[in-house]
Amino acid sequence: MLGKQSIQFENPPYIINSASIVGKKEGQGPMGKLFDMVGQDDLFGAQTWEEAESSLQKEALQLLLDKEKLKKEDLQLIFAGDLLGQSIASSFGISSFETPHVGLFGACSTSGLSIAVGSMAVAGGFVDRAACVTSSHFASAEKEFRFPLAYGNQRPLSSTWTVTGGAAFLLSSKAERKARARVSGATFGKVTDYGIRDSMNMGACMAPAAADTIKLNLKDFGRKPEDYDKIITGDLGSVGQKLLFELLKEEGIDITKQHMDCGMEIFDSEKQDTNAGGSGCGCAAVTLSAYILKKIEEGVWKKVLFVPTGALLSKTSFNEGQTIPGIAHGVVLESC
Repeated sequence: MLGKQSIQFENPPYIINSASIVGKKEGQGPMGKLFDMVGQDDLFGAQTWEEAESSLQKEALQLLLDKEKLKKEDLQLIFAGDLLGQSIASSFGISSFETPHVGLFGACSTSGLSIAVGSMAVAGGFVDRAACVTSSHFASAEKEFRFPLAYGNQRPLSSTWTVTGGAAFLLSSKAERKARARVSGATFGKVTDYGIRDSMNMGACMAPAAADTIKLNLKDFGRKPEDYDKIITGDLGSVGQKLLFELLKEEGIDITKQHMDCGMEIFDSEKQDTNAGGSGCGCAAVTLSAYILKKIEEGVWKKVLFVPTGALLSKTSFNEGQTIPGIAHGVVLESC
């Protein structure tokens, strides 16, 4: 343990490989050619939006196994989560793999949470190989948290577009060949609540959590922002990014040169109608798989702090007038 919230791994696990699948809109964005698979029908052959999201997890994990020429029996644990009630996208999506399943909920921070917890299991010697899987789907998220698509409601400029995408990552205690990255540490976030109740402004809900986790990571590891090539948040969008910079500057921290937000990178803000940017469990996950790990693997970035962020609301809490707390989990990724 470093400080109150961080862990430095004595035996760092490796991200051996990953796989990403996205929807048509995401495939038309700036990273379109980097994703492993782009669906032309966002139902992905399913009958419902929820089934479609489950298929994202199933196909992403299977694609990952195919890449590594592994069988489902080669996995010892699967860490998985999503946005839907009782994490049904995960439970239905990975049930056919017949592998012990650790269900996680961190909202849009789930990719970071799953890799951090999975890395603890691998680095601690409890398993040699584990998979981390997550997903989100625009239509299932709108149906769950806002309005059915047929309602045709207008979206405020502060709103973000839930990414239709799923990604899977393979963690291993050994780098039998060149790994994509090494997980050297993690900073687990606290629940932060600034009293925000606007479900159409996810950036404002999550920015305080991102600021807190980044601040604590730098403090616990004794680092400065320039010690990282990139400090990458998952889902803040343009509104949340401004708030993040302001909150950190109040603490005497300036990350403007190092910062990148997955939600701002995955869509083209000028050509695609996504308002403040992208969000959802799949946003940070597919960007990590297709773009961030590529940069680390190529040695362009030597050390990255990956901080996906999540808004901890449910349709029940929101309808009862509760606030929307946020959380962010940080993972330190290094070039091998």
